[in-house]
Order: sequence, then structure tokens, then C-alpha cells
Amino acid sequence: MEYTVQKLGSLAGISTRTLRYYDEIGILKPARINSSGYRLYGQAEVDRLQQILFYRELGVSLELIKEIVTAPSFDGALALREHRERLLEKREQLDRLIANVEKTIAVTEGRIKMSDKEKFEGFKKNLIEENEKKYGKEIREKYGEETVEKSNAKMMNMTQEEYDRATGLANEITKTLAEAFATGNPAGELAQKAADLHKQWLCLYWAQYSKEAHAGLAQMYVDDPRFTAYYDKEQPGTAEFLRDAILIYTGMNK
Repeated sequence: MEYTVQKLGSLAGISTRTLRYYDEIGILKPARINSSGYRLYGQAEVDRLQQILFYRELGVSLELIKEIVTAPSFDGALALREHRERLLEKREQLDRLIANVEKTIAVTEGRIKMSDKEKFEGFKKNLIEENEKKYGKEIREKYGEETVEKSNAKMMNMTQEEYDRATGLANEITKTLAEAFATGNPAGELAQKAADLHKQWLCLYWAQYSKEAHAGLAQMYVDDPRFTAYYDKEQPGTAEFLRDAILIYTGMNK
């Protein structure tokens, strides 16, 4: 069976404009174009569109999706099994948040009591799981299973005051780092303040702080493109600048 742009868009619940855009960027070409100039899509294109929408639902960028689905080694069946695993994880996270919301509703109605720790437990669990999915492999290889597990346990046992402090420090680091970057001097007062704030932030998560580990993490910010993209999103070169500032702060720049 073949579908026009209009029919496939209606079937998949997306706009015809989106399908035309997918054609333009080469992520989903039609099977053929008929004599009237209409794009026609067959079963293979329908299957690929399903994969694309799965990946989009999981937050994967179109650029990366294109690399995945157009690769000669792409295995559709394996991808579906991986989608299933990711969706199950996502459902578990949502179920946990829903349960947290339901308990909070019950508290407001006076049916149960809920500690401050319980109120934020779901959010902290989700944050740990997201970090595991994004960086778990690299962090465990670099610092070891025990160190990571202790860090996760410390986060789960955070008080609301500590959680708020961590959030406040993260915002202060971003602001101070931007100001320091403008000076161009990683050894300057502002840059060293940013490095110290970064240490304070780490100490809320790490079971034990060491200068070597701090310097190693700073280097990972430069070596791992995911970390680099996070720090460089406003100003390219920020990750490298922070690394240099931390190396100076820890005395590991020798």
C-alpha cells in the first residue's frame, strides 16, 4: 500500500509540512514521486517514520536520528527492543512522579502525612536515573561502582535545605562562570570563585572530595562532547575555561 503525504501525515498524526521537511533533510525520502509530482510512501517508509517518531519521543535530535536510521548497520528489530526498554524506563519515572503527586494531593486533603523528604524523593530518583543513562558508563569507569553508588545514596538522603543549596549553587556557578569567562583569565579572582563554587556543589553530591577527582571531572568536561555542549551552549570555550580554572584551583595544572 502506498500513501500520499496527506494520508501518511494523517495516519501518523504529524503535519504534511513535517514530512516534507524530513524529505528535505534526507531522513525520510518518499519511495517514489508519481507523474503528477506527488510524493508516495511505501511500507519501508512507514516503518522508518515509526522509528523516527519513537526516537523523537525519547528526545533524540533529528541530526542524530538521521545518523542512526540511515546507517548501513541499522537494525530495525533491535531498535524496537531498545525503544521498548527506554519507554518502560520512562513509564517507571512517570509512575513514580504520579504516585508522588497523588500522595501530595492526599496530604493537602488531610488523608495522610508526608515528610519533606518524601515530597522530593521522586524527583531525586528521576534525576539519578537520567544521569545514569547519560553519563553512568563513563562515570563508573572513571570513578568506580562504589564511588558512584555512594554519591547516589547521598543525593537520595539530601535534606530539602541541601537540595535547595545545590540548585542555588548551580545557578551561581553559571552566572559567575559567564562573568569570569569574559575576563579571559582562568587564574583570576572570578574564575577561582567559580572553581570554588563548583567544589562546594560537588561536595553536596560526592561522598568524599579530592583535588585529583575534581581535576579529573574538569578534564572530562572537555573530553566528553556531551559535557562540553552543556557548558558551551551559551559561549563556546566555556568548558575549557572551567577546566583550566579548576586545574589552577586544585593545583593540578603543573
